[in-house]
Amino acid sequence: MAKKKGKVRIITLECTEARKLGKPPSRYTTKKNTQTHPERLEKKKYNPHLRKHTVHKEIK
Repeated sequence: MAKKKGKVRIITLECTEARKLGKPPSRYTTKKNTQTHPERLEKKKYNPHLRKHTVHKEIK
C-alpha cells in the first residue's frame, strides 16, 4: 500500500544574494506545513560567507 504524503515537509532555504556576488550560497533546512502555507517561504538568515543576514528563499 502506498504511503500518504504528510502535511509537514522538509524544505531547503538558499541565500539569494551570494550568487550575484560570486560567493558560495549558504543553505539551511527547516520544516514547513504545506497546508497552512502553500507559498514559497522566505526568511532572513545569517550567511557566513558574506558575514551578514540575507534573504533566503525556498528552493525545493
